[in-house]
Amino acid sequence: MVTTSLSKPAEGDFVKRHRLSTRLWHWISAGIMVIMLMSGLLIFNAHPRLYWGEYGANPDPAWLEIGSENEQGFLRVAGRQFSTTGVLGVSNGPNNFVAKRAFPSWATLPSYYDLAAARRWHLSFAWLLVTGTLVFGCWSVLNGHVKRKLLPTLSEMGPKNIWKQLKLHATFRFPHGENPESYNVIQKCVYLCVIGGLMPVIILSGMTMSPWVDAIAPWLLDIFGGRQSARSVHFIGVFFLVVFVVIHLLMVLASGPINEIRSMITGRYRVPKERRK
Repeated sequence: MVTTSLSKPAEGDFVKRHRLSTRLWHWISAGIMVIMLMSGLLIFNAHPRLYWGEYGANPDPAWLEIGSENEQGFLRVAGRQFSTTGVLGVSNGPNNFVAKRAFPSWATLPSYYDLAAARRWHLSFAWLLVTGTLVFGCWSVLNGHVKRKLLPTLSEMGPKNIWKQLKLHATFRFPHGENPESYNVIQKCVYLCVIGGLMPVIILSGMTMSPWVDAIAPWLLDIFGGRQSARSVHFIGVFFLVVFVVIHLLMVLASGPINEIRSMITGRYRVPKERRK
């Protein structure tokens, strides 16, 4: 049964949860981000060190470095070194070939070392991501999606409600029956931070690393404190985006993957049974 806007959905009813524009942006962006992440890792492999400031080269002190010494892989962060043999720095390639590279071949695009190809993949899809994000953002404001689905209400932002939602999420007990057509306050705050904060930082810091963009908008270098700082901010931003995606997937698995994935494909979400104490 599909409920109307005038009836309160009951357990087992289907409700309209995601608009077509949201579903398209979700899946297209997911594919683009996978390609950009894998090509970006290969670009990082060309110089697996991060710096703060205007300049950075091998003799300069790096706050993060992935490399190898005596066939042993390591991750060095702020002077502290961790052994990462088999994962980072040194890993097994095709035909059991030992590859000395920051990220293993299975995680990069292309899998073999080709910096020019990786840059073409990365930059081509970067503009698709920027264009898609801008179009989706403007359309979401115009059609009321941001106000209706993403902006939390004053009652939702109350300390008691936020604490309640945090406890429910920490124990994987999701309040399905409260308002199945909408997101809860935790989801709203996280999505707003990712879409309105983290994504713009990643995009702008990535643009700052482009010389011709710096020629058009030199103020980007001032905002990020130099091209090397922008590269570090870009890397950190992508790291937090990957963390968000991992947590997001875990929440999907915990709350019912078939129902959640179906709703993001068809827009129809079946109201599940509320878990009892």
